[in-house]
Parts: sequence; C-alpha cells; structure tokens
Amino acid sequence: MKNPEIVFTDINKAKLLDSRDREPSENEVRVKTVISTISPGTERANITGNPNIGISSSENEKAVFPRYQGYSSSGTVTEVGEKVTSVKPGDRVAMFWSLHRLYNILPENNVVKIEDDNISFEEAAICHIGNFPMVAIRKTRLEIGESALVMGLGTLGLLATAYFRAAGALPVIAADPLESRRNKAMKFGADYALDPTKAGFSDKVRKLSDGGINAAVEVTGLGIGLDECLDCMAKFGRVALLGCTRDKNFTIDYYRKVHGPGISLIGAHTLARPENDSSPGYFTHRDDIKSQLKMLAIKRIDLKAMIDETHSPSECAEVYSRLVREKDFPTFVQFDWRKI
Repeated sequence: MKNPEIVFTDINKAKLLDSRDREPSENEVRVKTVISTISPGTERANITGNPNIGISSSENEKAVFPRYQGYSSSGTVTEVGEKVTSVKPGDRVAMFWSLHRLYNILPENNVVKIEDDNISFEEAAICHIGNFPMVAIRKTRLEIGESALVMGLGTLGLLATAYFRAAGALPVIAADPLESRRNKAMKFGADYALDPTKAGFSDKVRKLSDGGINAAVEVTGLGIGLDECLDCMAKFGRVALLGCTRDKNFTIDYYRKVHGPGISLIGAHTLARPENDSSPGYFTHRDDIKSQLKMLAIKRIDLKAMIDETHSPSECAEVYSRLVREKDFPTFVQFDWRKI
C-alpha cells in the first residue's frame, strides 16, 4: 500500500515521499487521513533545524534529519486490531500524535470517535492542537467572571482566546504586535485586543481588568512576553507558561513581579498531563479532545471559521518555504489528503 507522507529532509526543505506501511497490531488502529493541521511554531522549529525541540532534548544537540511532523489530524478508520473496542472500520475519528501521512497507524487510545455527523473533518483536525491551550487554561483554575489575558496570538493564542471565553473569563484580553492577529482575536472571543509593544500597555490592561489579570496564558515563549504579562497581573494571579521558551537569555525580576504579589507560574506543556484518568485541572489528551468535540457539536466554539488555507500535500514544499520566510504565516493551515 502506498503511504505518502511529508518529510523534512534537510534544513528548510520539505518533500512528499512514500513511506513504509505495516499491519496494525492487536491494540492499534489504521486511519486514512482526511485532514492534517500544521502547528506553525513546532514545525518551524523543526524544519529550521532547531535542536531544542522537545522537553527531553538538549540545546547542544545537533539537528538531525529527516524529521517527521504533524500531530493533529482527522480521518476514517480502515482497519483495527483484534483487541480494539472503541472504534471500528468506517468510523470518523480525531487523532492525536499522528503524522502528516495518508495512513496513520496509532494506538487505540490515540483516536477519538467523532460522534456528531455535523462536525467536519476540518474542525476535528484542530482538536489536538486545541489540547495545548486547554491544558493551560485548566491549570490556571479559572473561575467564572475572572479576568484573562492571552499573550501572543498565533495558533495556540487564538485557541486560548476562544476557550477562555467559553470557560467564562471576563474580560478576555488578547495581546499581539500584529494587527491582523488582533483583529482575528476579536472575531473569536476577545473583548479587547491590544498591542503589547505600545507605551502604557500594562496600565491599560489593568484598567480594563479592574485592577489586574487573574489568569493568563503566555504563548510567545519570549522573555519579554512573560515580563509584560507579569506587569499586568493582579495579586495572587496565575500565569500558565504555554509557549515553548527556547531562549534562556532573559532576566525577570522575580522578587517584585512574582514573589511579592504571590503570582503562580505554572508549567503548561501539553505532555504535563495524566495518561489515563482525568481530575480537576488535569485532563487526559482523550478527555480534552472529547470536550472540544462536545463544544463543537453544540456550536459553543467555531473552529472551522478559523481555518485560513487548505492545500494538497503535494504543495508541501512551497507551504513550508512560506512558513520559514513569512513572519505573519497564517495561523491555521491544513493539508487535505483527498487532494493527492
């Protein structure tokens, strides 16, 4: 069986190549991918050869190619192992930790059935990326009516904005230097969208939030982003660190900005979650995907409207060339594997 997949063959180079296929084991599922979604931050780091791409990697590691990408997709089950019980051939599913590949073979636990026929493949293919801001927001322990701030409005930041609103934050303030992203944030849940590089940013946030932010998600991964975020916080505020900080060369005045006002800094990497059983503030990947599918079913969130571009996987070389070149690369870009 031919199984084309997108491969980063070298620095700044992507190709559609044929990969080896195999039969699923007794606990695995084969899924024919329909849609896979690019995660711009992670995939830019990978294709540009950034060695520090995982929580277990070292900054001194040499970049090794080829690299295989993609972890949020959707498709149709074509085959299941003999011990698989939750899905069957023909079921539509959302996948997590999948690849940009026509056929994905995954553990049963990594596929979640799409129960509602009105949910599109395009929406379901965003859900695993949506897990990242979901875990951050849950860890802030947001209470209904508390103020929220999102620093950085790329893919994860826009989702965090929408999910803060769905969780009952008031107001939801979104921040990014790019006007196009601020405009998009206003469309998808922000009450206010501000430029954090403008003078008086933190004063304005404090005024809009009646004295300071209760719960924040820092998505930029930059020291300056965290520093600005801390300037906006109310006493006893909680900051979830969602952005992957690959640069250690910055200084924070922890005594005045964290220790004194009692700010909680929370590690919010998506892997810092339980594997099997959810509990308040700590949901599994499966349960966070199920939560998003439920919100999509009742139209509490609108992920399809967020999608900027859809491409055939055969166009991957140019798509990833743009990802490397363009500062304002679209936040939601998908590959449609039906177009091969």
